[in-house]
Amino acid sequence: MPEEHAEPKDRSTVQSLLRLWPYVKPVRKRLFGAALVAIVASCVGLVIPLVLKWIVDGPVTDRDPGGVWLGALYLLLLGIAEAALFGVRRWMVARPLAGVEAAMRADLYRHLQRLPVAFHDRWASGQLLSRATTDLMLLRQFLAFPLTFLLVNGATILIGFVILLMQQWTLGLVLLTPVVPMVIICLVFETKFSAVARRAQDQVGDLTTVVEESVLGIRIIKGFGRHRSQALSFRSLSERLRTTELGKARLLAGIWSSITLIPELAIGAALVLGTVQVADGGLSAGTLVAFLSTALALRWPVESIGFLLAMSQESATATERFFEVMDVAEEEGASGVEGPVRGSDSAHGEMVFEGVEFRYPDAEPGSVPVLSRIDLRIRPGETMALVGATGSGKTTLTALVPRLHEATAGRITLDGTDITTMSRERLRELVSVAFEEPTLFSASVGENVLMGAEGAGDYELRRALAIAQADFAHGLPEGVGTQVGEQGLSLSGGQRQRLALARAVVGRPRFLVLDDPLSALDVHTEALVEAALRQVLAETTAIVVAHRPSTVMLADRVALLSEGRIAAVGTHQELLRSSPEYAWLMSGAEGAPDAPTEDAFPDLSAEDHLAEKGTR
Repeated sequence: MPEEHAEPKDRSTVQSLLRLWPYVKPVRKRLFGAALVAIVASCVGLVIPLVLKWIVDGPVTDRDPGGVWLGALYLLLLGIAEAALFGVRRWMVARPLAGVEAAMRADLYRHLQRLPVAFHDRWASGQLLSRATTDLMLLRQFLAFPLTFLLVNGATILIGFVILLMQQWTLGLVLLTPVVPMVIICLVFETKFSAVARRAQDQVGDLTTVVEESVLGIRIIKGFGRHRSQALSFRSLSERLRTTELGKARLLAGIWSSITLIPELAIGAALVLGTVQVADGGLSAGTLVAFLSTALALRWPVESIGFLLAMSQESATATERFFEVMDVAEEEGASGVEGPVRGSDSAHGEMVFEGVEFRYPDAEPGSVPVLSRIDLRIRPGETMALVGATGSGKTTLTALVPRLHEATAGRITLDGTDITTMSRERLRELVSVAFEEPTLFSASVGENVLMGAEGAGDYELRRALAIAQADFAHGLPEGVGTQVGEQGLSLSGGQRQRLALARAVVGRPRFLVLDDPLSALDVHTEALVEAALRQVLAETTAIVVAHRPSTVMLADRVALLSEGRIAAVGTHQELLRSSPEYAWLMSGAEGAPDAPTEDAFPDLSAEDHLAEKGTR
């Protein structure tokens, strides 16, 4: 079962909701104060039946109009006081609970930034979005209303029944008879509703994922005319969610009917019994009126139990879903180096892989590792090209350097220091990256580029844009202040890739990791970028994933990666002569790797190989 659809933990509703206490604790005084105000307001409402008893047994019986008007004034004042107190309660909780929701959302966002890449590989973005929006909104609503009124209604029912028993204990016992069946009904409802609520909230996450993917992939949908299939997929998920929500509605209807019917029957029985006692002279009319008024005043607190339980269950589920993410361990923190890494000046910029191995966290035990026994030394100031067939592990190897993934075995050192002993902040100051699929954010061109270096200014921005041949940015409507839009889709693929490259070099990093950074460029722009990039590579130690001979020529040496292992290391010309697989990859020939080799073209470069192919 996927992580985002994990089985609910074996916790009760109360245990789940108690996990919110660290967030509620700072505003507990306001919440408890608001609950106390609401209890006082409910108690004011319970005084109204006592005033009615006084009016009936006093002024009405004595035919005293003045007393009746006085009683009416008392009732009006009590009603105004009750309304004012409930208004004060609402004012007391609105601001602090908005702060609780904001704090939880900020913590969730911060935590997501610190979770390992493997977590984001497994989880659908829609599931995370629904937790940050829908679930947190449910929790705010729970803290504002159901939590308070579970306390308030509980206190109101308790105080109300004490008043009923004091007025006429025999009638009070009649009204207590539904307690046992109602408790049983509530327990059954809680069990069933919990599962349905969890399923509904997970399905909301699935639906959010589909909507997000459809928006981001609208060009693909339009380009391939997949509107209908996407609409059918969305409709299927919508129908599934609709079915689940109807199941929730049926459960709510069932408990609401039961909780309404059973007390009504008890009130009816008490009315009949009380009327008989009044007729027999054992009970005054005022007492019966007060008793029935109190019983009717307790109808809402009793009948709302189903509604409050339902919201509590949904909130408990939302809490579980929130903490499913928050409980995931963040990337291991820094255990060491905050200052400059160790190593002599002669080794300034050395990168070494020693027996590095990598398996994905969800790989089967004993499975073949993605990378196995990687031993590689990149000298200070050297550029190493990584070449290999698709799936050989090139991108995975580069992702280990900035610790986007953690090596399963072995170690990687920078200037003699194991990267696992560095703080991630320090490591990512030293190492800069540019990926084959460039990601831009909904911000300006300048802001996107300057994300690559803390504190960089206009000079560094202009320099980086020039190196990446991204001076087109100055010609945009608002220059480098132009908003690029979501995912940077207002720009071409080559423009996005050049901005990503500018982001990688803006901070003059000591180590540079480039994952085929020129794949989306045309031949002429590629040549210009390569010429400028040579200046940057001369000042840094770099790994460059390369698929084309022109990119390989940027490197001092080449490492051939084959089936997760380093098969050969040497210069471009050395590998052309000694490695049939490398020659095959560079030639782009079809068939087995031993097809075109340097033996066939002893004096030709990779570019000459391609030209030779064209003449055959």
